[in-house]
Amino acid sequence: MRVFVTGASGWIGSAVVPELLDAGHQVVGLARSEASAAALTAAGAEVVRGGLDDLDVLASAAADSDGVIHLAFKHDIAFSGDFRGAAEADRRAVDTLTGALAGSDRPFVIASGVAGLKPGQVSTERDMPRVEGDSPVLIRAITADAVLACAERGVRSSVVRLAPTCHGEGDHGFVAALIGIAREKGVSGYVGDGANRWPAVHRLDAARLFRLAVEQAPAGTVLHGIAEEGVPVREVAEVIGRHLGLPAVSVSAEDAAAHFGWMSGFAAMDAPASNDLTRKLLDWEPTRPGLLADLEEGHYFRAPAGGTA
Repeated sequence: MRVFVTGASGWIGSAVVPELLDAGHQVVGLARSEASAAALTAAGAEVVRGGLDDLDVLASAAADSDGVIHLAFKHDIAFSGDFRGAAEADRRAVDTLTGALAGSDRPFVIASGVAGLKPGQVSTERDMPRVEGDSPVLIRAITADAVLACAERGVRSSVVRLAPTCHGEGDHGFVAALIGIAREKGVSGYVGDGANRWPAVHRLDAARLFRLAVEQAPAGTVLHGIAEEGVPVREVAEVIGRHLGLPAVSVSAEDAAAHFGWMSGFAAMDAPASNDLTRKLLDWEPTRPGLLADLEEGHYFRAPAGGTA
């Protein structure tokens, strides 16, 4: 297959590209910058220059492909305060990509998430997000819902809901943020009793799931990129504390915002999720280290070049 990948040089995309190439597929990656284009070329992929706002570029690349994996998102503006703008740009891109594939029965795979599906309960692939209202987060949920509906328009569409913790060497996400906060505060914190659970998946296991989805997933399928149903955050904090030589301590819910800052909601999140249906449907078996084992390998605690541990 000739697969067009947006976000091809990102955290997940940079693992999806070699996964596809190793399976014998051709990969065309979207690149905004010279650095991204060079990385994709070095990996063995073709390059299309452009970004999510270049709708003509997206439409042409999708039309010339045998399938599309959409991983790009404007994280830069989302994390600087304009999440709504990022979500709306994503929706326009998705509408363009699926429009180019309509009536072809070619696959379109999009990344989504499991956070917020059923707080405090184990969510499954059958659980659907509430799409009422007009918050930026709901705009993303509505976009994922629209992707599934494309099955009725002749698109073999699927949604891969990723764990909020996609870990691995080079991760700059939630786990890395917790480590940074622990270093800053001098303690490795968790909220309350720390029994709240984060589902997790290694980025290389997630990459394999995206490949299987574009190859095999039936139209209108929801998949869960979850390797571990839920890792107690207290256990994560304890491993971090041990590696940093810091105590693992409880932070009250009232003090969480002051201690964790923007991470406070995520630090308290309890979002376990199942992968049973995904494993059975695509014969996907995660094989990489779990979150705690990955932390124990030590790469999360190495000093950056020119920095200190």
